[in-house]
Amino acid sequence: MNEPHDTPAHERPTVLVVDDTPENIAVLHDLLRGRYRVRVANSGPRALKAAASEPRPDVILLDVMMPGMDGYEVLTRLRALPGCETIPVIFVTALDATDDEARGLSLGAADYLTKPVRPPIVLARVAAPIELKHARDRLHAQNAWLEREIARRTHEAERVRDATLRALASLAETRDNETGNHILRTQNYVALLCDELSKTPRDRDALDPVTIARFTKAAPLHDIGKVGIPDHILLKPGRLTPDELVIMRTHAALGAEAIGRAIEGEDDLAPFGFLQAAMLIARHHHERWDGTGYPDALRGEAIPLCARVMAVADVFDALLARRPYKRPMPFEAALTLVADGRGSHFDPAVVDAFFRRLDDVRAVATRYADHPTEPTP
Repeated sequence: MNEPHDTPAHERPTVLVVDDTPENIAVLHDLLRGRYRVRVANSGPRALKAAASEPRPDVILLDVMMPGMDGYEVLTRLRALPGCETIPVIFVTALDATDDEARGLSLGAADYLTKPVRPPIVLARVAAPIELKHARDRLHAQNAWLEREIARRTHEAERVRDATLRALASLAETRDNETGNHILRTQNYVALLCDELSKTPRDRDALDPVTIARFTKAAPLHDIGKVGIPDHILLKPGRLTPDELVIMRTHAALGAEAIGRAIEGEDDLAPFGFLQAAMLIARHHHERWDGTGYPDALRGEAIPLCARVMAVADVFDALLARRPYKRPMPFEAALTLVADGRGSHFDPAVVDAFFRRLDDVRAVATRYADHPTEPTP
């Protein structure tokens, strides 16, 4: 390690010496200049100006008895200056009274030196707060690095999680002759609807930003249960028979059960909020507002909000989509069916939010269209 006097002057810690007596300034300057970059001020106002300018002092040696503004007032004002709140201050005084020392320490002084100063004591007292400050700076830098690293790794984990969810959802959609764009469209519709509903008195408390993000991330898993439906039913090009329809409808419960098994036995479910939302969406997005849906025939607000939002997003996108057994419905005709389902199939508030954000809905449908020949909004 280099000795302090071997360190370039601009890299040395800075000490501000404040005293109204030139002789005292000269003594301290000569003593400290081999180890530190020394700045001087001969009054309280000049000391405050120097402390607030670059290079900021790492420690201040402050005379107590000065005309006009004494050291106590300087320290009080210093603590109110931005960036100067934590600069260590060592009082230098000819006073030898416990009360005066106690007053200075109560104002936030780091230490006390008495005149006449003794060089070894001065060097030791100056070095201590500087080492402490440097240790705090190193700790702060390490903490800042750790925070950045945690944020980076958390972001990477979230990206991997989201990609995994999309892959699982795409598996189900691929078996159903659907495309990954169905996932993107419905996910974007869910985000739009949740954002709009969060502005309403009914849902503003339920839809904070964290919950909206959770619902949006969970949306792609709404049909994950279709992986459990036999191909001859799932891929049938024509209308399903009543018996086949019964089997097809089990995909809602199958999806919820599969997601539920993933978190079964966990003591703390807080980290799995999006999976809990996904489980509710998967099970209940085919429920109807009037209670005629499946699998549980829930009615009205007994249907989880995330599933009510997903129902509108999913049905609307299904109406526009091309399937082996049907042509895509014109955009305006799909809007009419959504409007007609208000209060019977769909939560009226969700339908109202859908139409308030219709321009955004059109933009999503256009951006993520499966084929250029699909009906354009």
